[in-house]
Amino acid sequence: MAMEPAGELTLSFWDLALKGGWIMLPLVLLWFIAVYLFIERYWAIKKAQKEDINFMNRIKEYIHDDKVESAINLCQEHNTPVARMIEKGIQRIGRPLSDVTAAIENVGNLEISKLEGGLPTLATIAGGAPMIGFLGTVIGMIRAFYDMSMAGNNIDVGLLSNGIYTAMVTTVAGLIVGIAAYFGYNILVAKVEKVVFTMEANTTEFMDLLNEPVS
Repeated sequence: MAMEPAGELTLSFWDLALKGGWIMLPLVLLWFIAVYLFIERYWAIKKAQKEDINFMNRIKEYIHDDKVESAINLCQEHNTPVARMIEKGIQRIGRPLSDVTAAIENVGNLEISKLEGGLPTLATIAGGAPMIGFLGTVIGMIRAFYDMSMAGNNIDVGLLSNGIYTAMVTTVAGLIVGIAAYFGYNILVAKVEKVVFTMEANTTEFMDLLNEPVS
C-alpha cells in the first residue's frame, strides 16, 4: 500500500517577518525610507540632466548681439542647474571675470548640494541596516540560549525555534535593506557626477565666451 506524502510546511513572507520580532519594525521603516529617497532623488536628478543641445549656442548668439535680457529669459525658461548657473554669470557680465567665476561656482555648489540631498541618509541606511540585523541576530541567540537554560533537560527544537528564527530572519532582512540602499546610493552618486560634469563643461564654455576678444 502506497504511503501518502507528508504535508509540507510552508512559510509566507509575513510569517517570516513576524518571526523576526520587533527588530523588524526599524528595518521595514528603513526600507521604505530608502525606497522613497531613491525614487525621489532619481527623478530629481533625471530632471536636472535634461539638456538642450542648442542652449549654449543660443546663449552665444544673444551675448554676441548684446541681447542680455533675452539670454536671461532663455535661462529662466530652462529649469536646470546649468541654466541657473549661466543666468547668474550673465547677470555678472561687465564685472571682473574672477567675480563672474565666483558667482557661477557659488550657484553650482548650491545646485550640487540640492541634488545630493538625501544621499547621506541613504548611505547611513546602507551601513546601519545590516548592523540592526546583526543586533537582531544577537538578541535571537541570547533568547535561544536563555530558553535552553530554563528548559533544563527538556530541550527540544520547538523550544529553540523562536530565538533561531529571530536571529536568521533579522540578519537576512538587514542585509537586504543594506545592499539595496548601497546599490541605490552608488547609482545616484554616478548620476550626480554626470550632472556635475555637464555643469563644468557649460561653465567652461561660458567663460570662454566672455574671454573672447572683442571684434
